Order: sequence, then structure tokens, then C-alpha cells
Amino acid sequence: MVVGTTGSQRADVAVVGGRITAVEPDLAGLAASAGNVIDATGLLVLPGAVDVHTHTRVASDGRPDRFFQDSVAAAFGGTTTFLSFNNPGTGSSPAAERSLLTGVREWRAATEHDSAIDYGLSLAISGRADDALAELPATIDSGIATSKAFMIFDFRLPDAQLSEAMRVMARHGGMLQVHCEDPVLLDAAVAEAVERGDVAPRFHAATRPPHVEAIATARALGFAKTAEAPVHVVHLSSAAALAEVRRAKAAGVRVTAETCPHYLVLTDDRYDDPDPVRCACFVVSPPLRSAADRDALWAGLADGTLDLVASDHVPDRLDTEKAEAGKGVPFDRISNGAPGIETLLAILYSEGVAKGRITLERMVALMATTPASRFGLDSKGAIEVGRDGDLVLFDPAARRTIQATDLHHTSDYTPYESLSVQGAVRDVILRGQGVVRGGTFVGLRGAGRFVARSHVDG
Repeated sequence: MVVGTTGSQRADVAVVGGRITAVEPDLAGLAASAGNVIDATGLLVLPGAVDVHTHTRVASDGRPDRFFQDSVAAAFGGTTTFLSFNNPGTGSSPAAERSLLTGVREWRAATEHDSAIDYGLSLAISGRADDALAELPATIDSGIATSKAFMIFDFRLPDAQLSEAMRVMARHGGMLQVHCEDPVLLDAAVAEAVERGDVAPRFHAATRPPHVEAIATARALGFAKTAEAPVHVVHLSSAAALAEVRRAKAAGVRVTAETCPHYLVLTDDRYDDPDPVRCACFVVSPPLRSAADRDALWAGLADGTLDLVASDHVPDRLDTEKAEAGKGVPFDRISNGAPGIETLLAILYSEGVAKGRITLERMVALMATTPASRFGLDSKGAIEVGRDGDLVLFDPAARRTIQATDLHHTSDYTPYESLSVQGAVRDVILRGQGVVRGGTFVGLRGAGRFVARSHVDG
């Protein structure tokens, strides 16, 4: 069953030279002379997932395999293309933070010949950069059509530069991604909590209520409207922020927005865990929200207000980054983020399609077709003639329980531990070549190609 955004059909798929050459009801003639034939009877044939939001860390002297290993994990989860940020903490140098072009050169050198699947870069624009806005056109020319600005953290981009970055990128065919949380409200709440001695991980969420996200989202979308620029809101977590996106779309703002699997499954009751390290496993920004927010996000995925789902993968570890919480380090100095690069498709299918919240075709749009088109990945995201032969053979009837010990990412935990899910990836094919076969990795380190993107679908 070959699945697209507008419908599904029983068909055969032919791939020659890495590209799809035919999708037809009966290609028995071609199959008779093909070099490789895969029987997908009883399975769904999906386009490879396109994960446009990861903080995958590049190789280091101490962890030389970490970028490769997370790319393998992505493949096991049905992702065939991912974009990574080079924000502080992913392995970029201070020089890369000061210069976007230095960041491009550094990241390309660090990741070359290291990925098992196709990959690309979205730059993090730091407020500490020497002259980031002047460099943006050259980064787009180099194949980096999207960059991200943070409205919070100590490397935030001030509002005036944020607005101008949207204008510059729009003029050159690019698009800005924005982390929307209000720095004034957030910094004040954090300072007050620390002064009171409320420093345990559970206070992370208390300092970031939904209106902190909604106010920043409205401001960022106001900048985009004035600049007549495309903008992408990352990791939207609340009904209040969702309402701002809905209003902006109605007003003609060229906005797309994503949410993440952790907001679709987990809720803020996770912050009630008395163990500080276990609680820190859910310290993400924005934080986990209420069940009502979760339900609103599913409705937003179904009605089109939310355009795609991405993992926001941060490969933190219990024994390293999250262990700080057990040492009494205040919540505002604990690494934000959680792993998710391998569980993206599993969550979206099991919690969305299998439970009737979204259709199978809508899932394909959310995980593959829309992220590919919006982020300038023209050869990805759909099972169509001329596209890359990136295919996932998925068993919709399989059932399993997610456990960290079964996953392949560089983290030593998963926020979805013991979650029962329906559906499982059997085979993954990248440009016609096997990466995962029958649940076994058969790919190669370095088989993934860097995908240059000189424009977005603005």
C-alpha cells in the first residue's frame, strides 16, 4: 500500500539509479529483470521521514561516533533525511558562534562522510555573532536555506535583529525558524524562582507558562507580517501559541508551525517525579503542557494549523547532562532537551493514525511531504516519479513497547520508556539502497549525502 498525501494505492514502485521511475499497479515485467526485488505485501510503503529539527551533536575526540550513531538511530525510526542545528552544545566552536560562514565550514568538515542517511544544516544565529545579518545571503548561497533564531538563552537574537534577519532571508529565498519564548517574562520568573530557592527541575515548567510562549509567538509573527517574510515556528507546545498561529495564518502571514512528539504524548505531570534526575529527563523548552494543550495540538495537526512534526532531538544522557540535577545544579543550568530522533514515526503513527486522531495520508504530509517542500528538499518527501527512492516499509499491525535498551541513539534513556505502540519499521531504503533490512542495519557510514538547499517554499 503506497501512501501519499491525497490517497493510498496498491502499487509497485521502481527505483533506478537512486530515483523513483515508476509507481504503477503492476510492474511485474520490470521486476522480472530487476537487480533487487523486495516483497512489501501487507505493508505500508511510506516516503522516508524528513526530520527538520534535530540538535544532533558532531563527532568529538571523546565521542567520535556520535553523529553517525544518531543517523543510524534516525534510520531505524524511518527517517531518511534530517536537518541539524549547530547551536552551542552540539560541538560547534566559539569561532562558529561569531561567524555563520565559519560555522558552515566547520560543521561541513565535521560531518562529511559520517552519516548513514541524507542530512543538511540549519544554522543557529547567535546574538554574539560579529555580523550575522551580513553573512546570511552567503549562507543561503552555500546551500543553507534556513537558519534559526532564539528569543531566549544567553545567545538570543535581539528583536531588532530578529526582524531584520527575516527580511534578509526572505530577499534571498531563505526562511527563519524561531524559538518563541518571551525573554522579559521568562528571565524575571527564573530569577524570582532561584531567589526563593525553587531550583529543582520541576520549577523549570513553572517559570515557562503558556502565555510566555504565546506572547513571543505573536511578536515573532508580527515581525514576519511586517517584513512580508516566511517564518517557521519551532516546537509549538500550547493551545495559546497555537491560537496565535491560527490568527496569523488567517491574516495572511507566511507562517508554518511544527510541534513535537513529546508534546503529543507526555504532559506536565512528569514534573511531579520526586527524583531530580528522572524529572530532568523532561526538562525541555518549551516545557511539557497540560492534557488540554496536548489535545489542542492534535486538533491543530488535523485541521492544518500545525504543518509538520519534528523530533527536536537532543541526545542528552542520564549519566552526563541530566546527572547535573542530582548534584543540586539549579534547573536554569541543566541542559534542555530530550532524545527523539528514533521514535518520531512510531509516535505519530501509533498515537495519531492508530488512535484515529489523524489519517494515514495526513501523517505522510506531516512527517515527510510538507517538511520536504517547506525546507527546500525538492527530491524528498513523496513517492513520486523523479523523487529520490527514499522508502520505508512499515508494518501497521506490529506491536511493541519502547525501551531505551532497544534504541540506537546516543542517549541512555528515552522519554517514552514503556510506552506501548502499534506499528513498526521493517525496511528502510535510501536512494534505492538498503539501510535497514528486517530490523537490521545494513547501511554504510558515509552513505548519506549533504543536501544543499538554496531556497524554501515560502
